[in-house]
Amino acid sequence: MKYAYVGCRTTKERNARGEGLKVYEISEHTGEWNEIQCLKTEENPSFQCMDNEQKYLYSVHGDFTFVTSYRIKEDGTLEFINKVDIGGKNPVDVTVDAENKHVIVATLQGGTLYTIERKEDGSLGEVVQKFTYEGKEEGKVSTIHQCLWDRKKNYLFACAQGRVNGYGQMRALKYDHETGAFTETDRFMARTWDEPRHAAVHPNNRWVYMCEEKGNKVLYFQFDENTGKMKALQELSTVPETVTGYSDASEVMIDPSGEYVIVSNRYTDSMAVYRIDPTTGYMKNTGFFPCLGKTPRFFCFGDNGKCYVANEDSDTIIEFAFDSVTGWMTPTLRIIETGSPVCITFR
Repeated sequence: MKYAYVGCRTTKERNARGEGLKVYEISEHTGEWNEIQCLKTEENPSFQCMDNEQKYLYSVHGDFTFVTSYRIKEDGTLEFINKVDIGGKNPVDVTVDAENKHVIVATLQGGTLYTIERKEDGSLGEVVQKFTYEGKEEGKVSTIHQCLWDRKKNYLFACAQGRVNGYGQMRALKYDHETGAFTETDRFMARTWDEPRHAAVHPNNRWVYMCEEKGNKVLYFQFDENTGKMKALQELSTVPETVTGYSDASEVMIDPSGEYVIVSNRYTDSMAVYRIDPTTGYMKNTGFFPCLGKTPRFFCFGDNGKCYVANEDSDTIIEFAFDSVTGWMTPTLRIIETGSPVCITFR
């Protein structure tokens, strides 16, 4: 049996209608989603990840300072283990290192990456390392929005936004597997107000694609895993040239074939698709598609090749078929209704 874990925001401050962390059982025959659990350990469970053996799940809680751990039971449901208060406000992303030794968390207003000890029983231990992005003045920070591994989990790509007090940027950080510490190997500084948000790494581990939230752009980088250096080579718009209204790029992914880059846009509520040149890595736009909802904060691919778009403000997850020949996104008409979804993790 297959399962989906969906983080749903819960607070009035986020204008949320979610009820917590939801668990869905997905039929391998029909593809139907059946809700089997709703867990509300803390408010605003947002982004999640599993450990490398898929026995445990970790969640950050937006606008707060908490990270929680859960045991995944045989029936796919979750059992709460513990929570830690890392002190950094608004954790927005979470991942586990290659050796299942540490859990890494990125905080937005905290402007810091936290390395947390991961114990054998799946519980979270102490914070063992911190790496902060400095701001323009002492006491200010650049707000980190993601912690993304390269394909070999030796480097972390961490995008950050300036938000007046800091600097928009993406850094490549070499990871020490023993201590959980990070060492910067390169830094890309974005144009003022473009605000880097998320990145995606190509299966070849040489090409990285990053979206800028306010600039509504997607950038292509070459990455050298031997030196940890990045080189920015291209940028394209994430909205059509005829769109002049407000828009925020939110998520970027590479399709399972490795042939396309996809970016979601909030407020214009669209998905932008780009074909990747297999020789050079450069992008070419192949189309823009409506997300059939409001505010596509997150999307991802299932192992069935379908693309699932979480529309936060219309309380829906929309399933799309993705054609790896044409790059077209076609709705399958499967709609999963759930309040304020912001992340999907498949198992």
